[in-house]
Amino acid sequence: MRLLPAIKPRLVVTSTFIFFFVISGFILLWAASLEIPDLGVVEERRVAQSTKIYDRTGEILLYNFHDNAERTLVPIGHMSRHVRNATVAIEDAEFYQHHGVRPLAVVRAILTNLLHGDLFSGQGGSTITQQVIKNAILTKEKTLARKLKEWILALKLERQMGKEQILELYLNESPYGGTMYGVEEASFVFFGKHAADLTLTESAYIAALPQAPTYYSPYGNHHDALEARKNLVLEKMLEHGFIGEDEYAAARAENISFKPPRETAVEAPHFVFFIKEYLEGKYGTRIEDGGYKVITTLDAELQREAQEIVKAYALENEKNFNAENAAVVAIDPTTGDILAMVGSRDYFDANIDGNYNIAVANRQPGSSFKPFVYAEAFSKGYTPDTVLFDVRTQFSSTCAADNFTSEEDCYSPGNYDNLFRGPITLRSALAQSINVPAVKLLYLAGVRDSIRLAQSMGITTLSDPDRYGLTLVLGGGEVRLLDMTSAYGVFATGGLRTEPTGVLRIEDGDGNVVEAREPRQVRVLSEDVAMHVSDVLSDDVARAPAYGRGSALAFAGREVAVKTGTTDDYRDAWIIGYSPSVVVGAWAGNNDNSPMEKRVAGFIIAPLWHAVMEKALARYESGPFPRTEQGEGAQKPILRGIWQGNDLGTIDARTGLPATDSTPGEFRRIKVKVGVHTILNTVDRKDPLGSSPLIPALDPQFRLWEPPVRAWALQNGYSDGFEVTIPYQ
Repeated sequence: MRLLPAIKPRLVVTSTFIFFFVISGFILLWAASLEIPDLGVVEERRVAQSTKIYDRTGEILLYNFHDNAERTLVPIGHMSRHVRNATVAIEDAEFYQHHGVRPLAVVRAILTNLLHGDLFSGQGGSTITQQVIKNAILTKEKTLARKLKEWILALKLERQMGKEQILELYLNESPYGGTMYGVEEASFVFFGKHAADLTLTESAYIAALPQAPTYYSPYGNHHDALEARKNLVLEKMLEHGFIGEDEYAAARAENISFKPPRETAVEAPHFVFFIKEYLEGKYGTRIEDGGYKVITTLDAELQREAQEIVKAYALENEKNFNAENAAVVAIDPTTGDILAMVGSRDYFDANIDGNYNIAVANRQPGSSFKPFVYAEAFSKGYTPDTVLFDVRTQFSSTCAADNFTSEEDCYSPGNYDNLFRGPITLRSALAQSINVPAVKLLYLAGVRDSIRLAQSMGITTLSDPDRYGLTLVLGGGEVRLLDMTSAYGVFATGGLRTEPTGVLRIEDGDGNVVEAREPRQVRVLSEDVAMHVSDVLSDDVARAPAYGRGSALAFAGREVAVKTGTTDDYRDAWIIGYSPSVVVGAWAGNNDNSPMEKRVAGFIIAPLWHAVMEKALARYESGPFPRTEQGEGAQKPILRGIWQGNDLGTIDARTGLPATDSTPGEFRRIKVKVGVHTILNTVDRKDPLGSSPLIPALDPQFRLWEPPVRAWALQNGYSDGFEVTIPYQ
């Protein structure tokens, strides 16, 4: 048995040799029949098999990958040596040494792919010569036969053409994003110059793109990734002797400006390039040449309406609130279908970097994050009737309870109106977006548990819980509008999560379905908890003290749950709202992260959101939210809304005697022995429904929460020991 480990490597080596002998036989059989297509055939087949992106009906064309394709062919002598060397360094450093195929790279690729169970869909070990062949063959199949053809054709091409001719073909055919093909076209679009005039740094950027043109595009959202890949190109050039240390250092330090993006024949550009990036990530850049028909989830009519609304309101906001940009996402919560995505007021507006897609950018959410914390608290036994004290409170254990200064380690948040309300139910606190109770509730629910719930609901950016403290509930972490809109969809569906998607179906050139959307719902939240959140967020009476009745958050005759959010520095204004059939999220602010006027989201973004939501509701009508009764779990008085003290029982107001089953509700009163304390006096945050803590002061927040609550009670005439009656709850 001990000999087996030594035998296995021999078997692998022997099997590998046999495998390559078989391949050699295949190569000999095919070699005589294969021919090299000329460039004219390549061009003809590109146009004939261009991939097209459609809306959800499959009738409205959003984008044709090769419609009005831009390509200017130039000889290699009219290309900067830097762009030639940069491309070789990053794509195929042994280009000038091999004969079309790198045998060791092929073996490595085959062994790696075999380990992953798929012979030719993973690593390819492709040379520049092979990539030229792939561009010419344009085959969609992933088979041993196709790969063998590619190898033998690469070997034959190397015998028929010189290295410079092959490199010229490659540089004239490579995709650089959108409708751009070839370095000459890319040079003009990005830098306004000929390829012959490209500097070293500019060449490094150009060479960085072909691997994933949409992802690395300077007009996209991944500027840091583009910068990192450009630096990798420079490192490879230095490693392989194309540049020296001084050139390398100077190029890394140089700041390059790209020309503004040009307008192209594309509808819903932010969404289209979001889909294009997805396609490239899953199928590679060659999908654009495969003749595919991509049926997306986009509702073209809603998208057009949303684009018009976003632009109109953003221009108004620029004048009124110094908020020049806005974005909107609409999602069907039951399927995860992205119905609309407007990433800025105008994709082609260079003055605001309009091509930057705010819908998938990281921004702080302000109070729009609060519902996740409330949901976690409700799941642990707190209720919409639970009372917390909105009083000036110090939360940092390193500070004194009455230290409300701005010392570095102290944390004492205020409310948007600089007022404190005393005892307030969780319903009113969430509906009116009161901050102090929200911070207390995050402590009670737990930062880690709240983040875990938010992640399960679809928030993808809060990857390190240790980074966040109690400021999280007020928007201390960065999130994406797409994620937030999708996550609110869990409330809309009664606790069911469906991943957001932009693709309904992909068909190849022969009409075969290669991908189809298959919605899968996963329960991540109990129905009761989801319904509690929806009930609170749709309660126009509860939010009236902050927003007024019939505000932009309300819809006559319709139930819509909604939450706003404004960051403390007024750099971001959010609003996300939903019915059971559609979720709409909106953002306003400035792309350069400069602050807006000091106005809350209800003024800045709510009117825009209301206009889009109204259009969405007209197309995706739904009824009211289902209602659930409060369970019997919350027995402690303060969890049920009795904050004045100990519950002595229910009495009949007519007689003063204990109430009976026959006592009408209007005559029921709760008798309370006054003793006003912080919730930590009777609730153990580790077990809210369990026994009261024996020593409340052991909780590190008790000494900070209790004094301001006791001070409020004394100032408002609540002396311990008195008996009072309060309305029946």
